[in-house]
Amino acid sequence: MAKQPTNQTAKKGKLSNAFVWFHATSVNGTAMAIAATIATYFSLYVQEEIGITAAQLSIILLICSLWDAINDPLMGVICDSYNPRWGRYRTWFLFTPIFLLVDMFLLFSNPGFIQGSPMAKCVYVCITYMVYGMCVTAYTMPQMAILPAMTLDDQERNDVVAKGAAVCALAFTVASTFSTQLVQIFGSYRNIMCFYAVFACVFFWGLYKTSEERYVAPKDENGGLKQLIYVFRHKEIWPVMLCWCLAAISYGFMFTSSVYYAQYILAPGRIDMAKLATLDEAAAGKLIGGTIGGTISTYMGFISVGALISMMVLMPILLKKLKTGYKAIIVSQLLTIICYVVLFFTGKLNFMYCCILSFVATAVGAMVNALVNVLVNDTIDFIMLKEGKQLNGIVSSVKGFAQKCGNTVVNSGMLAVLAICGFDAQLGPLGQSEMALTGTNLVRFMIPAIVSALILVIMVFYPLKKYFPAIAEMKAKMKAEHDMAETVEE
Repeated sequence: MAKQPTNQTAKKGKLSNAFVWFHATSVNGTAMAIAATIATYFSLYVQEEIGITAAQLSIILLICSLWDAINDPLMGVICDSYNPRWGRYRTWFLFTPIFLLVDMFLLFSNPGFIQGSPMAKCVYVCITYMVYGMCVTAYTMPQMAILPAMTLDDQERNDVVAKGAAVCALAFTVASTFSTQLVQIFGSYRNIMCFYAVFACVFFWGLYKTSEERYVAPKDENGGLKQLIYVFRHKEIWPVMLCWCLAAISYGFMFTSSVYYAQYILAPGRIDMAKLATLDEAAAGKLIGGTIGGTISTYMGFISVGALISMMVLMPILLKKLKTGYKAIIVSQLLTIICYVVLFFTGKLNFMYCCILSFVATAVGAMVNALVNVLVNDTIDFIMLKEGKQLNGIVSSVKGFAQKCGNTVVNSGMLAVLAICGFDAQLGPLGQSEMALTGTNLVRFMIPAIVSALILVIMVFYPLKKYFPAIAEMKAKMKAEHDMAETVEE
């Protein structure tokens, strides 16, 4: 592959501000706003607007998430096995956002040809949601792989990850807090999602323009699916993979369950029942709807701002003070467990108390989904040390596979728990059984607390930390060889 043109900054090995900006705003910008909207509101949207039941949606999401997990390693193999004209990883930034735009139009449509047929509705939602997952795979994996191909400096990598996390938190804040208001402004979920997708195209094309693959070894002649062996045969990688999966579960439950918790546990306690009894049906519906909407907006506002503080403020501080991602994860998850356990037993007692403590829990816990990206860089370096092979795409796709397995648990597992407990969205907030409310409380706080405890144990015994000195020596040698080659070219 022809070497990409470099400017003076690039020749010195420093990342340009433009690259940092587009790396942060590609996956973590409006594409993340799409992901946040889907994670937070898609489940209820499909049930209420299209008419699919929680049990049906649970099966759909299970099918889609399993396929989404399987195609991640395939994507990594494709990237690391071929050298397209425009780069192993950069090429994907050109066309995948266009597919995203088209699919957002279809995913949030309710076409006439599926009306009156439950099977047609399920098939339509399954296909369009599956395509969305494939689009995410096709642009997320190369975006992760391009960073270690751009720089070997751990501090630069951590800074880029932190900036991406900050943008991610901002996108999540806007999407999860103000989606209902934005839908009113734009007219529909479909319009706002297409709006996000258009800007995602701009950001990914900017990343293509500003990135280059400096540290990319020649492709492995024994490539293909065999490259997966280089990763999976190391026992040190398995706990890291589990951590990637658990981080996705923790982060997914944090946002997806929050809307359910606000609508079905917090909102009923804020409805003035005495006043409700004096109103006619129309006025009563307006009172209930207004209370539910206000409760969701307020609670999600606390959650979203907590995530913003987590990514933009606390995560950079922890990385700067503790130097490594695994230590930052230990602190984050320990505090998260404490908050979640307390909220599980006391969250229903007072609305504002629940909002404030949920804010604290999110502020210390949300960063985990970004901090595990640091573990991706650790793993890429570890494989280079052990195998002498550069498998950025494979490792990134394995991380994607583990993350999608976590998403499968979130998407179908949460709905399955609610379905088992007797939850039925058609019954509304005032019609749920006590068992359904218990299940809602369980998926909101206790299950994430257990997940955080597992992450904590893995990070306390982080298997890659003993290789850090050897990795540092290897990267210093690689950088010296690269700098010498550039000097000869000049």
